[in-house]
Amino acid sequence: MKRTLKCIVVPFISLAVFIASPAWAQSLTNSQKNALRSANQYLSVQAFSRKGLIHQLSSEYGDGYSVADATVAVDSLNTDWNKEAGKSAKQYLAIQGFSCNGLIEQLSSDYGDKYTKNQATYGAQEAGAC
Repeated sequence: MKRTLKCIVVPFISLAVFIASPAWAQSLTNSQKNALRSANQYLSVQAFSRKGLIHQLSSEYGDGYSVADATVAVDSLNTDWNKEAGKSAKQYLAIQGFSCNGLIEQLSSDYGDKYTKNQATYGAQEAGAC
């Protein structure tokens, strides 16, 4: 008996959701799945902190998801927030100068990127500001 393999074409964005999310993601609500897709799209373009990404997804000026749905979506990601902080720090340094402490403050501020102090410190060091 001969077996034939079928090739299934999956759009890139959809594939990213399945790669980045654990098996339990199938139990997410439709809104949470959409928030997860949005989160993956944001992270493919720009670096975000966990708190910053939740804010972007739930803000009335962002995507408008509920905070609960945005939080579930972001927490289902397999994201290294230290690496995200490093990317953010490098983006800042590419456009202007920062002292070590100034960059850490920008990355960790609630008015800035909303990384934890430890993540911001890692990012600033990774980018060579410290």
